[in-house]
Amino acid sequence: MDLTAPRDPSQPWLTQGEEKRRAVQNMFARIAPGYDRMNRLMTANSDRTWRRKAVQVLQVKPGQKALDLCCGTGDFLPLLVQAGAIAWGMDFCLPMLTLARSKSPASLGLADACCIPLRSGSVDVVTVGWGIRNVPDIDLAHREIARVLKPGGRFVSLDMAIPKNPAIRGISQVVSSTLLPLLGGDREAYRYLPESARRFKSREDLAQSMEQAGFKNVRYRDYAFGNVCMHWGVRA
Repeated sequence: MDLTAPRDPSQPWLTQGEEKRRAVQNMFARIAPGYDRMNRLMTANSDRTWRRKAVQVLQVKPGQKALDLCCGTGDFLPLLVQAGAIAWGMDFCLPMLTLARSKSPASLGLADACCIPLRSGSVDVVTVGWGIRNVPDIDLAHREIARVLKPGGRFVSLDMAIPKNPAIRGISQVVSSTLLPLLGGDREAYRYLPESARRFKSREDLAQSMEQAGFKNVRYRDYAFGNVCMHWGVRA
């Protein structure tokens, strides 16, 4: 596929910048009602386990302020509250936030990850679940996350990845490009998942982006045979 060709807004994985923001926002608004069901199906219910592991690496202390950015339907929020945090959830898609209200007493707000409406150094931990891949400027989003974190604050992100094993990579590409669009119903939206993952930063490039944004001790760990990767680091 020619990545220099004119962008087609009906293919959100080809869009960039503000065009990507609008396309992805509209796409998530469409699939919001079935989003949780598809997450459970695509991950064999393992996404909940990965989220728990992500909260564990944050080492949340009671009373700390936690931001779940790109919070979607709010699956991270109950875990942060259970860990004793004072939690906020922010997302740029209102239908997703509407669904998040039923999961947690956490405060919710409509916001963009590239322009977080919080004071610098105002939160202790930040989570992002399958969201960094969707922002129009990943490096800027990482800088914004670093800005709102206190020095020593922790950030963790879960997202899609490309398996390093060639055999697993081939199987994953076939399943994600053929089966998921059929199961999801919205073929365009569920074609976005494998296409956006294929164009996403590598594990190493994502870690480098975090380091350049102001994080130290950046690490990452694969799950689901390398189809999912968790990155985390400490605000310098």
